[in-house]
Amino acid sequence: MSALRGAPAGVLELQRSSSYQVPEHPKHRFEEVEEALEIDDNEQSRRQKNYDEEVDESVREDMSKLEDTFPGIIHRFRLVNRIGEGTFSTVYKAEDLLYDHYHNDWDVFAQAQQQESWPSPSSKKRRIDGEPGQRKQPRYVALKKIYVTSSPIRIQNELELLHDLRGCKSVCPLITAFRYQDQVVAVLPYFPHSDFRIQYRTFMVADMRHYLRSLLTALQSVHEHDILHRDIKPTNFLYNPELKEGVLVDFGLAEREGSEYTSQCLCAHQTYVRRSRILSSYYSKNPPTSGLSNGYPKNDSRSSRRANRAGTRGFRAPEVLFKCTSQTTKIDMWSVGVILLTLLGRRFPFFNSADDIDAMIEMSSIFGTRRMKTAAAMHGQIFETNIPTIGEKGYSWEKLVKWSSCVEDLTESEQQATRLLAGLMELDPSKRFSAEEALQHEFFTQPVHHDVEWGGHPEESGESGEEEEDGDDEADEVAML
Repeated sequence: MSALRGAPAGVLELQRSSSYQVPEHPKHRFEEVEEALEIDDNEQSRRQKNYDEEVDESVREDMSKLEDTFPGIIHRFRLVNRIGEGTFSTVYKAEDLLYDHYHNDWDVFAQAQQQESWPSPSSKKRRIDGEPGQRKQPRYVALKKIYVTSSPIRIQNELELLHDLRGCKSVCPLITAFRYQDQVVAVLPYFPHSDFRIQYRTFMVADMRHYLRSLLTALQSVHEHDILHRDIKPTNFLYNPELKEGVLVDFGLAEREGSEYTSQCLCAHQTYVRRSRILSSYYSKNPPTSGLSNGYPKNDSRSSRRANRAGTRGFRAPEVLFKCTSQTTKIDMWSVGVILLTLLGRRFPFFNSADDIDAMIEMSSIFGTRRMKTAAAMHGQIFETNIPTIGEKGYSWEKLVKWSSCVEDLTESEQQATRLLAGLMELDPSKRFSAEEALQHEFFTQPVHHDVEWGGHPEESGESGEEEEDGDDEADEVAML
């Protein structure tokens, strides 16, 4: 765990390990600059004129408010634009005015853009001043302002996890962090990326392979540290198609595996123990005699079950919906499967439920009630539905992808991707692929280079295709790996 120390003028920064050797000339980002920095007003004005982006007036006011309420930030960074806004934080693009005053070992992104690769950062020393007469290239970072509504423990947890993941490939590193009174700003690298709303419409299978390999590589490093990201989704993975690399960001909901365990879930026991518990339950001994109930008890005397449900709707794993108290890193792998399903099906968002109940109904329409009941019983829950359109059996992933993408047949490479999809979107977390297992799948190790551009039209795909269900029961059952 990293240590946090007090810094002058109300600034909070992370303390780096004592084994790190600070170079002679550049100062390290984690040390406070003692001498005052004199910034030439003309140079500042020229940068303001040349490098500003088109921003709304409301965004300018928001950036000005941050500059006014956070003393000294204008001497370190020049805010350019607001690039992201969420429930717990806002992210700004900013020029790093003191870039040449520090040893920037984190800046693998600039090297990657120059070499079109993802090499390990070199330890060469950098010059403080540029060549005479040459205009310096602006260096951009991302400033993440964490709202005061977040608890101090959650903020510290996010910073510590980011600090522990420094050096992990495809994971966005933490440069430093500042605090003034109740405001906390984390400084992260700025990584140019494309919009996922364009990617899911234009990506071919080869592009999906590069995307998923980079994402799974990041998750493999995160999971090796026993960390659950908990919020895997396209907006939290910044992908650059030209570099064929991306970075995993936003660890605001991340936690260490086992830190939220309140009691051991039934899924953590052996099969015979689960079966014995289910058979001895009240529901098994007193089954409903007149079919399904038309409602639920107004005053339920049973104690409520508490479990971590953090995440984004549409990307939550089934064990999260069933309130499993022994959640593992496999919840992130389900979210990766949803992203792959979105890319193959050419629909975003693929799942669009309003709450957890709707989310389970969406899953049951794919997997069927029989498998959903089995998945619920694994976590000591009961799943029942009286919706007539949801059958006992589900649909194969290939048929689902064809319906969604409006194509008659899948290419060999798409069929290979659906086999990976089946391993990622497995209802049983113990059978679901880990990041390491997914990277060893044939989709990556023995890729089929049979790729064609997608010619479907998602806006014309309003039919569910349920007429084909009759007469093909065996094909409709979801294929299991």
